Amino acid sequence: MKYIFVILILAVTFGSTVHAQKAEQNLEKAVYQAPDNMIKKIEQKTEAEWLEELGPEKYKILRQCSTEPPFTGKYYNHKGVGNYVCAACGNVLFSSETKYDSGSGWPSFFAAVEKGKIKEVLDTSFGMTRTEIKCAQCDGHLGHIFTDGPKPTGMRYCVNSASLDFEPKE
Repeated sequence: MKYIFVILILAVTFGSTVHAQKAEQNLEKAVYQAPDNMIKKIEQKTEAEWLEELGPEKYKILRQCSTEPPFTGKYYNHKGVGNYVCAACGNVLFSSETKYDSGSGWPSFFAAVEKGKIKEVLDTSFGMTRTEIKCAQCDGHLGHIFTDGPKPTGMRYCVNSASLDFEPKE
């Protein structure tokens, strides 16, 4: 009788452990499963292909994380109504409805068009700690994000004009 009880406890414990492991595996699958509408990543291109496609100015900014001088980009004072898209892949990033004049000399937005369109990366270059923003579809460098923006988000997406193209609203 004592042995049956021990075997029963071991069976229940083992069964619970297996069930917990399966539940954990299912949870991992659910957490990491890509949604149907998730951004499709651009297939890997060589640097030579990017340079040929983008040209030297856009290549330097989008692929080598450079920055254009303030007040020189074509969109820093742009007032058109429509969407700003990634100049490398066409991914829609920002709406003119969230664009504002931050006084920084670069196009600034208080929100992305959709949460998953932009990825944030820790940037410790030049002795500073900042958050770099990249296009989630092609990994193109856009600029940086700061917490000194206007309401309702308090965020300032500070973006290089060369990283963007503009699609006017029809």
